Amino acid sequence: MVGYQETINEKISNFGVEVINAGMVDSPEKAKVAAALLKKQDVELVFLYVSTYALSSTVLPVAQKVKVPLIILNLQPTAQLDYKSFNNLKDRGLMTGVWLENCQACSVPEIANVFNRSRIQYDFVTGYLQDKDAWTEIKAWTEAADVAHKMKNNRLGVLGHYYNGMLDVYSDLTKQSVAFGTHICMSSA
Repeated sequence: MVGYQETINEKISNFGVEVINAGMVDSPEKAKVAAALLKKQDVELVFLYVSTYALSSTVLPVAQKVKVPLIILNLQPTAQLDYKSFNNLKDRGLMTGVWLENCQACSVPEIANVFNRSRIQYDFVTGYLQDKDAWTEIKAWTEAADVAHKMKNNRLGVLGHYYNGMLDVYSDLTKQSVAFGTHICMSSA
């Protein structure tokens, strides 16, 4: 599972973004530490990789603290479990370990339900680790976060006044600032 997490970290880093990896979180206490790290680093987006059956109590503290777009990565290790090999394991303990390694989707409804009840917005990317469509979607999320970051940190100059009656050129500067955090520079010249 750590190897899967490293694969995800590497692929997302290759999109040209800085990745803050909060590590494997498997307890509410570790969730609080991870949340504090992500909040301190002022992340724009959180990819929550569900590497095995994850209890909602281990992800809720992160979502509550960071308050940024949250993308649940429901990525299986492979396109499908090799049931023939799985059934030939014969050892219930070993079978349980392999099953847990491949049961990301099992906990996603629990996490979604808790987020819904907590009014926390989230999105999903569903697929498997080598799924090109899933990685295209993940890359699109990183690009959107980059645009939002740039909008928050830019300055917009407004020069002059609008011509009376030309409603198509009007821009609500308050909404611009609220939505993106843009600094508006007004000039009457």
